[in-house]
Amino acid sequence: MTSHFFLPLPPLPSGSGRRLLATAVAAVSLTAAGCSAVGSAQGQGGSASGGTAGGAAGADVYGEPASAGDVTKGGTLVMALSAEPDQLDPTLSRSLYSRYVFHAMCQKLYDVDQDAKVVPQLATALPTVSDGGKTVTIPVREGVTFADGTPFNAEAVKSTIERNLTLEGSGRKSELGPITKVEAKDAKTVVITLAKPFAPLTAALTDRAGMILSPKATKALGSKFATAPVCVGPFKFSKRVPQNSIELVKDPKFYDADKVNFDKITYRIITDASIRAANLRSGDVMVADSLSAQDVPALQKEKSLQILQSQSLGYQGVTFNVGNVDGVGSPAKPIDRPEAKDPRIRQAFEYAIDRAGLVKVIFNNFNTVACSPISPKSEFSTDAVQKCTPHDPAKAKALLKEAGVTTPFPIQMITSNNPDSLRLAQALQAMVKEGGFDLKIQPVEYASLLDQQDRGDFSLLQLGWSGRIDPDANITNFVGTGGSQNVAGYNNAEVDSLLDKARQSQDLAERKDLYAQVIDKLHQDDPLIYLYRQRNLTGVSTKVKGVQVFPDGVVRLGFAGMAK
Repeated sequence: MTSHFFLPLPPLPSGSGRRLLATAVAAVSLTAAGCSAVGSAQGQGGSASGGTAGGAAGADVYGEPASAGDVTKGGTLVMALSAEPDQLDPTLSRSLYSRYVFHAMCQKLYDVDQDAKVVPQLATALPTVSDGGKTVTIPVREGVTFADGTPFNAEAVKSTIERNLTLEGSGRKSELGPITKVEAKDAKTVVITLAKPFAPLTAALTDRAGMILSPKATKALGSKFATAPVCVGPFKFSKRVPQNSIELVKDPKFYDADKVNFDKITYRIITDASIRAANLRSGDVMVADSLSAQDVPALQKEKSLQILQSQSLGYQGVTFNVGNVDGVGSPAKPIDRPEAKDPRIRQAFEYAIDRAGLVKVIFNNFNTVACSPISPKSEFSTDAVQKCTPHDPAKAKALLKEAGVTTPFPIQMITSNNPDSLRLAQALQAMVKEGGFDLKIQPVEYASLLDQQDRGDFSLLQLGWSGRIDPDANITNFVGTGGSQNVAGYNNAEVDSLLDKARQSQDLAERKDLYAQVIDKLHQDDPLIYLYRQRNLTGVSTKVKGVQVFPDGVVRLGFAGMAK
């Protein structure tokens, strides 16, 4: 999809932010529909129920595992992806969409279940912790091989973790904490030594940091591992056609191969949600992610579809560039732009936003307001961390006046060029206008957005995070100094100290209090403004059984099969 889908808003009348928002959405809906015969509604989030097994809006529908007697062996499962995954290297990957593919071919030491609880996968039990939290021992499976025939053992775990810590550009290093040594005590026991306690470690091992890679393949391919990734999983990598598709085939060497039903999984890149929905209806694809809330009423009537939904652990928001000059992870440097230098301007932007209005008009109330990176369902949630800055355009204008800038204050925001992202951007554009801002929108391809954010080539961007079970993974990498996803270039010693204390503490009450202090400070500085928490919405043909989506947002296809 190209940037011609962006159509500027017509002049808007004065009035309340809610009225401006409604006018904006109506204008966008009419003009965007003219760009495509099928329609142009794509969502980064959204939620709904549908078919006969959908459930009410807002109700979690995770899907059920397939029973052997309910499915047949063989065939190809085709899934439509809303964006192209980035590189298929768990050490380097940054996008949610790569996690979909990894889940079918790269098992982890640990996984999460539908209750967002940690469960063993390639490990055989939860870790044991000793030496005051500085020694972590993990037992791993025996009799397992990688897709290339290399034995899976403690040495393979050791080599993968060391790669995550040392490979240039690793997105996993900061997730793993202060590891000083990794040992293979024997073939089935891994011992990790830490410089200081690190409470989020087990949670980190439920995602890409816990995906174990073939030592033979990493040695042969090095930083080009993504071209031919080799892991342990129900499926193995076959081929990739850039901007088109990714193909996996069943791995006969997988330790649970008898439970794998499909012969092949094909992921097709279809960026327009309405086209994904049309392909789902026609049967050209059997699974489609990120269905738009705008398409929900029609999809609910489809008896041939089931709509899976789960409350995301993550958020969508906007990020200001306050110090990212030399690229993400580099030391922060001053940026000579008013919004980068003066937090009052960023605070004004937040006061100008009506989160409830966005959720109601753009997402039909399927999503929920978000004011922090901690999900209300998390055990770390408190009233303090869920407190929202009120919608107050007058306060926004007063802060801009106090900052001494001319109004309307101009600022440019980059956003993904899919229709739902553009609807959101244009609704924000109308909304913040009443608060004294002139928001200009630059729509770009998703891959370009990731590149620009990493290079620091933006003033403001709209993007989100799919979320993790431990708050550390939703906060530290994004606002901690030098964090692998701190694209804002935010640098605050007080925040760093609080986050470090939270990482070391084993006490839930203490960690909750520390995160509340962090979020209070973030609301003062506003390098990142949280907008809403999406519900993961996935359409599945009723001809397929065993597809599941849990709160981590990952679509699970590995053990699905065609219904008998």
